[in-house]
Amino acid sequence: MLLLLLGIVVLHVAALVLLLVSTIVSAWAVNPNSSSDLWTNCTSINNDYRCDPADTGVWIQAVQALMILSIIFSFLSLFLFFCQLFTLQKGGRFFLTGAFQILASLFVMSGAIIYTVMNVEWVPETESYGFSYILAWVAFPLAFISGLIYVILRKRE
Repeated sequence: MLLLLLGIVVLHVAALVLLLVSTIVSAWAVNPNSSSDLWTNCTSINNDYRCDPADTGVWIQAVQALMILSIIFSFLSLFLFFCQLFTLQKGGRFFLTGAFQILASLFVMSGAIIYTVMNVEWVPETESYGFSYILAWVAFPLAFISGLIYVILRKRE
């Protein structure tokens, strides 16, 4: 049982780290001379590196909010898991923890979908998706699977 709990916590922390990295790092759209993320657009011209704030469009603010919400809900889910681990009755399920983690996964999925759809209008065709964008998509199934495991998991003695 201890090994199972350790595996679940490692899966949860992995998803949380992916969410943090994908939200913070400036690599959602990249090309050799520039990179863009949710917060800044950076360009390099003649060894001069310049970063400007991201577009103030409503859709990028929605993506920012959804990614931050996914991190908050994932943190809360981890905290709730440890609280429920010590307070839940024997045979009880971790429904609240699972619900928060599933919500976190749905938030990151929604943010990535909005970015994918609206990216065509905002980012030039010379840029491609960066690793932060890919990490956001990888974090979605990890968070969703860990949320489902929490819902299925029963507390033992």
